[in-house]
Amino acid sequence: MSAGFQTATDARTGKGQHDENFPVASHLIHPRNRGAILAFYNYVRAGDDVADHTGLSPERKIELLDALADALTGKGGSDPSVEPLKRELAAHGLPPTHALELLDAFRMDARKNRYADWDELIHYCRYSAMPVGRFVLDVHREDPARVWKTSDAICAALQILNHLQDCGKDFRNLDRVYIPLDVMAKHGADPSMLARDKATPELLAVIRELAQRTLDLLEEGKPLPGLIDDLRLSLEIAAIHRLAVVLTRGLLTRDPLSEKVHHGKAGFALTALGGIAATLVRRPFRPRAATSGAGR
Repeated sequence: MSAGFQTATDARTGKGQHDENFPVASHLIHPRNRGAILAFYNYVRAGDDVADHTGLSPERKIELLDALADALTGKGGSDPSVEPLKRELAAHGLPPTHALELLDAFRMDARKNRYADWDELIHYCRYSAMPVGRFVLDVHREDPARVWKTSDAICAALQILNHLQDCGKDFRNLDRVYIPLDVMAKHGADPSMLARDKATPELLAVIRELAQRTLDLLEEGKPLPGLIDDLRLSLEIAAIHRLAVVLTRGLLTRDPLSEKVHHGKAGFALTALGGIAATLVRRPFRPRAATSGAGR
């Protein structure tokens, strides 16, 4: 079955930015930066679809991911998922570092389906999530020394939140368990419980402990909107952060195997607006960086 996949684009599932749990380059982002973020997303989506494809062997997944990297760096042939990002990187004067790091995460997914402890999971997030935030900040010319640390915390939290929300689906469809095995053992749970229609008390205890750790990461990242010079990006991140806090708190009381954790459109919008409003109220009192980009 995998022999028919010549490029990563052949493995695309059709999933796009509107199918994600959080906004991807919403209209809060200035038009001059949206193209770069969407091109980055589509490149990452191509790699993610390869890593999650059930019809590809691990070895073929690695080959396709390597080809994506080579197409981006100019070492190999072209791919339709790559050319827009190459153009945007050139236009913004940015290296391909963050995109290449995400491919490292997808290589991990091709080879690895269990995580021993929290540190292993955070290491995965370093490559699967943190480069996304760093890229968006770099596109906006924000100061890495000022913003990367809090961005990394938020991005790791978003990744782990998605893992918790999708824990049953990941196990059933991909035999992949991102929940640390030592936390499962601590509460008397095991991965086979993820196949059930309803979480056991032991598994709920695991999910709630990890949800609390995720809330701690979100608290660590809370200052980020106030550290960003670009107002529109600040509001985008504030909305995402507020949504993540609400959804993660939901996991303290809900069962992701049997209950819906995601917001409906109305609840999503109201929660996001709450984050935006809170940031706008605080905005006049934040000190601006010494060097901020023109037109911000």
